[in-house]
Amino acid sequence: MTVNVLWLYCAVGCTRFIMIYMLRYQRYILKQLALPVIFISVGLTAVIWLTQSLRFIDLIVNKGLSLSAFLHLSMLLLPSFLGVILPIALFCAVLFVYNRLSIDSELVSLRASGESQWSLARPALVMAGIILVCVYAINMYFTPLSYRSFKERQTVIRSDYSSVLLQEGVFNTLANDVTVYVRARNSEGQLRGILVHDERLEDSPVTMMAESGTLVQTESGPRFVLINGNRQEIDKSAGQLSLLYFDSYSLDLQLITENPKVRWREPRERYIHELFNPGPGHDDQRNRNKFLAEAHHRIVSPLFSIALTTIAIGSVIGGTLNRRGQWRRILAGILAGFTLEAVGLLLVNLISKQPNFAWMMYLNVAVFIIFGFYLMLRKPYARKINSTEIRAKA
Repeated sequence: MTVNVLWLYCAVGCTRFIMIYMLRYQRYILKQLALPVIFISVGLTAVIWLTQSLRFIDLIVNKGLSLSAFLHLSMLLLPSFLGVILPIALFCAVLFVYNRLSIDSELVSLRASGESQWSLARPALVMAGIILVCVYAINMYFTPLSYRSFKERQTVIRSDYSSVLLQEGVFNTLANDVTVYVRARNSEGQLRGILVHDERLEDSPVTMMAESGTLVQTESGPRFVLINGNRQEIDKSAGQLSLLYFDSYSLDLQLITENPKVRWREPRERYIHELFNPGPGHDDQRNRNKFLAEAHHRIVSPLFSIALTTIAIGSVIGGTLNRRGQWRRILAGILAGFTLEAVGLLLVNLISKQPNFAWMMYLNVAVFIIFGFYLMLRKPYARKINSTEIRAKA
């Protein structure tokens, strides 16, 4: 909680400082950028959140997961893709706002008053700096924190078969080759009319039937306790059926469930220092390259906000002045931004296999930043009109 409040105070303080020391027209452009960034971010977040949360619909409809648990799980996924959405939202907002200012001749008027390219681009760069800080905060702290909570909560739900996965009057598949049927369940969680079919051992399938039973959590994992029933096992090689009647029988489910207390953490669950310094365990060492790829991606991806912003500004205010619009240059800027994102994703996959190429991620974003600044600071020039065009207009 203290860290969240600290980030909030820093963001508010920086915003107030920026608004005080900027020129009036720069504050005007900055405000024009802020609203589209918010709207685009909310729209993209809603779309991605909807697609990502569809995987939990089955838990609600068929498994009895509560709506509050569904919303909690879905919200925990938000930071994991907000770091990607914010730079793209800023890129779209810069293209839209600066193109509108150009069409309305506002940029022409500012240039006529002596304002430089750098001065015109400053509001967008300030917004890019704000997004840069936000994405670094998301990548370094909020993403591993929320995704770790998400995976822990998901593991607990999947392990709690008695309250979530076992439905009455339905053949429930707990895992591959393990099927459970429950006729009824009372308010205390006790199960009635149970049938369990276990085919984990292909040569010796087992079928168990019991009058009642319950699912319990133990230190070694979940167990299915069956009361007053029988166990039928078929030996396919010998063609024999063995039948065992029991008063109480305990079926170990540890092999088909994951213990929440002993769970290997994925790369997205780990903080930056944990990615650069994985543990000595077999799984950590085997996935060491993936950890390095994730760490470098978290460092580089916030810089996309600078690269995309400079490309967008250069596409609009650099080069030939045209109040009727510059859709060709905007299209070229969109293609450049798409190339930056695509190459970045390809390099993440490459580095997960060949970590020696990690420097290419930094080179990729550096090249596009330099290219974007070149386009942005390039002085605009008026298009020459030849005599044929003059006669046509006359």
